Amino acid sequence: MNPEGGLQPRTVWTVAALLQAISSAISARLPACTVSGELSAVSRPASGHLYFSLKDADGGAALVRCAMFRRSAGLLDFVPREGQRVQVRGRVGLYEPRGELQLVVESMQPAGDGSLYEQFLRLKARLEAEGLFAADRKRALPRLPRRVGVVTSLGAAALHDVCTALSRRAPQVQVIVYPAPVQGAEAPPALVQALATANLRREVDLLLLCRGGGSLEDLWAFNDERLVRAVASSAIPVVCGVGHETDFTLCDFAADLRAPTPTAAAELAVPSQSELLDDLAHRARRLVQAAQRQLDRQAQRLDQAAVRLSRPRSAVAREQRRLDHLETRLLAALQGAVQRRAQALDRLGLRQVAAVRQRRQQAVQRLELARSRWGLLNPLQVLDRGYALLVDADGRARSSVRDVAPGSTLTARLRDGRLTVEVSGREFEAGAPGTAPLGHQGP
Repeated sequence: MNPEGGLQPRTVWTVAALLQAISSAISARLPACTVSGELSAVSRPASGHLYFSLKDADGGAALVRCAMFRRSAGLLDFVPREGQRVQVRGRVGLYEPRGELQLVVESMQPAGDGSLYEQFLRLKARLEAEGLFAADRKRALPRLPRRVGVVTSLGAAALHDVCTALSRRAPQVQVIVYPAPVQGAEAPPALVQALATANLRREVDLLLLCRGGGSLEDLWAFNDERLVRAVASSAIPVVCGVGHETDFTLCDFAADLRAPTPTAAAELAVPSQSELLDDLAHRARRLVQAAQRQLDRQAQRLDQAAVRLSRPRSAVAREQRRLDHLETRLLAALQGAVQRRAQALDRLGLRQVAAVRQRRQQAVQRLELARSRWGLLNPLQVLDRGYALLVDADGRARSSVRDVAPGSTLTARLRDGRLTVEVSGREFEAGAPGTAPLGHQGP
């Protein structure tokens, strides 16, 4: 209230003014400070600035976003990495375009590696000492796999990327998915079981272990010792495509081949159909050229022999015609072989498409059969044949005359509605269990 008894006008802030006031209050209350934590979501774009999040190393949920501009980031004498424990000094501010609290870092120094990264290094050193990552354990991938298995989550974007790349590069290759979660505490045993299932069935020539990118915590399932040993002991060659190009897991070291991304894993697993056709055409051209060179050499020898022979010109002409005939047959045979190979590839692609359609048709037929069986078991369909369903006032079905007393009121359900029926009398069928001889009971 003002002295005259009226209301004081309220202060109306703009968003920018409010954020500036909050930023000024934070700067005045909390100047430069030193914070210790673990690096997460480290990003260094082309601008040279360094962006990351700092969280408590004890696994708590506390997290603060940080920005280190190019001038300060250029003075670092080490490369900040995911999971590393550091001490930073900077000032707390407010990033006004998003209204977010952030720490503008002016200096950073290592404070020991994060717990997850320390576990990663210790386990890597131990398994490497056992020879689990040795190069002589790596096996060559099959050059022309007919079936490829994919171990990943059904809901993962990596599965879509892998299937798209495989269908684009080699549509004749059959893909079999062994689903398993790829993140969380339940992921490692499920992934181990998926690999065991694939090795037990032995229905694929190659396995792709895939997952999209993420933080060190998101990819931690692929550093689990049980999964790493399962990858190393797999009887089927394994290509590991987990995360982005900069992400490394222990499964990458244990696999027969490491791919930088899931899409790259699919591209490394199968050769492109166009590349195979180009290679086949190239080999055919080389074969034709080699045959032509051989024919030319033999023709030259024949010419030289004809020169040395003065009289038997007819024999030379006959041999020349024979050589021309053999040349024609050889060229035709080579062209026919190339065409047959191309047709075989086309038939393989058509068989793959037909197989997919047949499986879909079989699934539809099984669904229709189940639907018809369900319909036969539906008791209400009997009503269409002139029968009725009698229920009492409590909704319980009545199937015996003995359960209904004269004077009772029943509901008869017919095909197209219900009737209310009042029982005026009862008759028992002769020979029915628990009944007297045929008779009539009235009210």
